[in-house]
Amino acid sequence: MNFHILTLFPDMVEQGLSASIIGRAKEKGLLSVETVNIRDYTADKHKKVDDYPYGGGAGMLMQAQPVYDAWKSVADRIGSKPRTVYLTPQGAAFIQPMAKELAKERDLVFLCGHYEGIDERVLEEIVTDYVSIGDYVLTGGELPAMVMVDAISRMVPGVLANDESGSTESFEGNLLEYPQYSRPEKWMGRTVPEVLLSGNQKKINAWRLEEAVKRTRERRPDMYLRYERLQQCREILRRQKLLHIDMTELIDRGQAELIFAEGENICLRDMASGIYFHTASDPQNGRRLLEMIKVHAKGAAELLVLHQEFMREAAKECLQMDFLIACFQAVYTRKEKLPVTGLYSVDSPKQEERVRMQEFVAERPKKEERVRMQKLGMEHLDLVLQNYSRVGDPDYIRDRIAKGTMYGAFLGETLTGFVGKHTEGGIGMLEVLPAYRGRKIGKALETYAINMGLENGETPFGQVVEGNTVSMSLQQSLGLCISKQMVYWMER
Repeated sequence: MNFHILTLFPDMVEQGLSASIIGRAKEKGLLSVETVNIRDYTADKHKKVDDYPYGGGAGMLMQAQPVYDAWKSVADRIGSKPRTVYLTPQGAAFIQPMAKELAKERDLVFLCGHYEGIDERVLEEIVTDYVSIGDYVLTGGELPAMVMVDAISRMVPGVLANDESGSTESFEGNLLEYPQYSRPEKWMGRTVPEVLLSGNQKKINAWRLEEAVKRTRERRPDMYLRYERLQQCREILRRQKLLHIDMTELIDRGQAELIFAEGENICLRDMASGIYFHTASDPQNGRRLLEMIKVHAKGAAELLVLHQEFMREAAKECLQMDFLIACFQAVYTRKEKLPVTGLYSVDSPKQEERVRMQEFVAERPKKEERVRMQKLGMEHLDLVLQNYSRVGDPDYIRDRIAKGTMYGAFLGETLTGFVGKHTEGGIGMLEVLPAYRGRKIGKALETYAINMGLENGETPFGQVVEGNTVSMSLQQSLGLCISKQMVYWMER
């Protein structure tokens, strides 16, 4: 990811973003931070970039010409109009979902104002987002820009050492982070909570959730209200558990943005993928939800999942979306891992530890032919693209590999098949290469994905495209429950 910061004080920004996690990410080539000195683009021989405002008033105003020329130098190099953020107290509040959204961009331009602001005409010409980091006034936009770069960078794959740490901290799922403890076990008469020493991950997770809810209710009642509303929606959605598993998992995984909820009429947006999820009690209320999506997405929703067939035509009329595919939901409802006999073996008797270490070894019927499971890397991208056609966007597959959510089954160094997790949380992208079919590799891959999901405290689920009898047989053989109704994907 590339950050381009238009500023009058480049040294301030460069020094502030050269150390710690951001500095290491820059050294690894995971992101770049470019500062562009606006003074270098002024036509004034004295490098003046400000003047008095028309109509009078206190202070000076940054002029349009040097700001525009500095911005254009970046736009010309990128080859397109970049997403440009102007840091201003008048902007939308910078919150974690915005950081996630902006992290999807390849290039981001930050415009740092000074004095009394910037000529409105250049803002109208180049700015796409007006953003504020809080209800207070600073001397310039450099500190807010650095705050945003830091927060956004944490969402870039590979920047954080632990793949999960970016999605398990404060503000995820509308909850503050739970209390954490390190050694020593006892300090100044205070001991680590006993449950954290128990080794029982289920009890530890329950305690952490309870503490996160308690802390949020006490310290951020505004955030707690959003959390509470989503939990109410979750209880309603669970009345049809299999049909709505995609929506309840969005809530449980902290990815859900509530667009509207009234009784059984609920609309969520996945903050990670931008996909809208819609369920309605009747066509009239369903159309109301579509109108709200239209407003929220500013008429540009790209993907929508409907949970009632009677909404397909309405979505086409209201949002100009076409039908893509119909799918059954396939849900693993049990809490224990799938049996691994005949599929997996491990070299250590400490199987649970090896599961967490992601060192599964899958065993085909012939013991001499063994496959191992490991994360895919970019070196496998071309082979995956050659063998998987259901997702037509190469950038999506590239993103899934970059985020460490695709796994392969290998015989020696040969990739025999792969499986992944979609952005919205469902297991998918399962494919066995033609030469290796009929050897239980597909079953091994999905078993691995399901057990991984259980390790992460998730309810594993996937979707079976209508008419895919091979996939349906696999799901049923693994004991997944299949929804009676289908969900309908719509696309622009």
